[in-house]
Amino acid sequence: MFQKVLIAEDMDFINSGIKSQLSELGIPQIDYVQYCDEALLKLKCANLLDKKPYDLLISDLSFVNNHFEQKLKSGDDLIKAVRKEFPSLKIIVFSVEDKVFRVQSLFNDQKINGYVWKSRDGLRELKKAMQTTFNSKERYISPHCVNTMAKSETVEIVDYDIFLIECLSKGFSQEEISEKLKEKKWTPTSVSSIEKRLKFLREHFNANNPAHLVAISKDLGLV
Repeated sequence: MFQKVLIAEDMDFINSGIKSQLSELGIPQIDYVQYCDEALLKLKCANLLDKKPYDLLISDLSFVNNHFEQKLKSGDDLIKAVRKEFPSLKIIVFSVEDKVFRVQSLFNDQKINGYVWKSRDGLRELKKAMQTTFNSKERYISPHCVNTMAKSETVEIVDYDIFLIECLSKGFSQEEISEKLKEKKWTPTSVSSIEKRLKFLREHFNANNPAHLVAISKDLGLV
């Protein structure tokens, strides 16, 4: 079983519950932090200074903002940063979030190892996720969220598409979006290409108009 685990969670009572479950698995070192910046720093220190890296990161996705300025404001930001620094570290997400795109992107883009939905059975599932992750290369996903990974539910979009929708949500015209794409050096930048891609996205999500596309995208957690 894992020997050294870091928990990133800002609610004390949830941390206590997780630590209690992990202790039953015989894990000798269980640490927790309440801030994403602190989590990344702790992982770096363990790897570079202590020479005793963590085996597993368990992270929530939502963190409450307070008076401490944080560079990493969410679990998504933390996981993205961790993947750049420690590509082989095992990561399990423990969250109430169940939006299709968000779950899919964590598995497909950030290569997380498990996704556990916070629920009445969440802590029990977390133990199962850890055992699965430790004993095999299989990914674990809570039954509540398992349909999000089905092919019929797959949302095949990229950062370019998200940027287009974000621009729409801010009221930019296609001409303005074209200029912003040029500034980012993303292609294609032509108005006709943007129009064609937005039409595809509207059809893909069964949206009646641009405003409806933005609304659906927000419901899916895209923007």
